Amino acid sequence: MTIPDLAYAESLIAETPDYPEPGVLFRDISPLLADPRAMRATFEALVEPFRGEFDVVGGIEARGFLLAGYVAAVEGVGMLPIRKAGKLPRPAAAVSYALEYGTATIEAPGVLWPGARVLLVDDVLATGGTIAAAREIITQLGATVAGAAVILELDGLGGRAVAGDLHTVFTA
Repeated sequence: MTIPDLAYAESLIAETPDYPEPGVLFRDISPLLADPRAMRATFEALVEPFRGEFDVVGGIEARGFLLAGYVAAVEGVGMLPIRKAGKLPRPAAAVSYALEYGTATIEAPGVLWPGARVLLVDDVLATGGTIAAAREIITQLGATVAGAAVILELDGLGGRAVAGDLHTVFTA
């Protein structure tokens, strides 16, 4: 990972004004994921502060699965899917959290061992509720959150105050 590679990766984040509704500037990381140089640099920057400090990567649905799978394979650790409610046949832990309009629930299977160190990863930090809920799930499962990381933090939405301490690669 080099600074020029990260700058290149950041340049690929596309902006779509007024999507999904007027007044919202949507930031799409799909072009970054489609480019091998950008993806490699971004994923390396995502995991660097936590290298050697986790046993499992918790990927938060849906793009968090992509991140977690890559990091787990490269780092030689396990992967825990953290899913939307109703997607797992035998969830062992579930947490509901507030959205702007309503609530959502995420779940995880009971595959962790006591004291497992979990690195949580997701694509974008907005309001922080999903990561905060994922932290609670890891605790319910008897494991420890080794850290949390996202590719892109949307500054100004207050997500960091809700999500807690986390590492971000890019901020917009």
